[in-house]
Amino acid sequence: MSGIEGKVIAITGASSGIGEAAALLLAERGAKVVLGARGTGRLEALAARIASTGGEVAYAATDVRRREDVLGLVNLACERYGKLDVLINNAGVMPISPLDELRVGDWEDMIDINVKGVLFGIAAALPVFRKQGFGHFVNTASTAAFRIVPNMAVYAGTKFAVRAISEGLRQEAGDKLRVTIISPGMTRTNFAESMTNPEIKAKLEESRDEIAMPADAIARAMAFAIEQPEGVDVSEIIVRPTAQG
Repeated sequence: MSGIEGKVIAITGASSGIGEAAALLLAERGAKVVLGARGTGRLEALAARIASTGGEVAYAATDVRRREDVLGLVNLACERYGKLDVLINNAGVMPISPLDELRVGDWEDMIDINVKGVLFGIAAALPVFRKQGFGHFVNTASTAAFRIVPNMAVYAGTKFAVRAISEGLRQEAGDKLRVTIISPGMTRTNFAESMTNPEIKAKLEESRDEIAMPADAIARAMAFAIEQPEGVDVSEIIVRPTAQG
C-alpha cells in the first residue's frame, strides 16, 4: 500500500495542465480526488475519465476568487469521503506584461487567483486539518519566485507571496501538519490562455513548445511529497526543464 492510496486529495485548477496531470496520477495511485476548477465541461470530462478506470472522484465548479467556492470544495471532500488529507492549491494565471502597459485588471486577476486563492484554500482547510490532527497543503509557486525577469514583475510578486505565505504556514503548523511548495519552471500547459499582450503571448508559446516539460513532471513531484511517511515534510521542490536558464 503506497503513501497515497486511500488519501482524500482536493485540487484547485484541476481541469487542465498541472492540476489535471496531478488528478490523473494521484487517482491512478489510489487517492480519492476532489476536483475544482472554473471550467465545468473540462471537469466533467476529467472526472469521467478517472471514474472509467475505477478511480474515486468528485468535483465542483470552483472559482478560487470566491472564498465560498473554495470552502465548498473542502466541504465536498469531507462530506463525500469523511476527511481531507491534502489540499493542492494549484489554480493560477499568468497574464504577464510590461508595467508601463498598466494592465491593472490583469494585475488584479493575478493577485486574486494566485495569492488570495491560496489564502482562501488555507482558510477553508486549516480548521479541518486542525480538527482531524493531520493534513497537508501543497501550494504551487513558480521558478519566477526565485528569478525576476522583465514583464513578470507582478506575476513573480504573487509567486514570491505564495512562497512566503507557505513558509510562514509551515512554521506555524506544528508537528501534525505538512506544507509543501512546488515551484515549476516552463511547463507544457495552457498558461498562455490568460495573457492579454499578444506579442508576449506568442513568444512564451514559442518557448513553451521548444523547451517545456510535461505537466506530469510536476504531478510526480507532488506525489513524492504526498507519499512520504507521517512526520516527514518535503518543504520545497523546484522542477524545471534542463533547457531552461
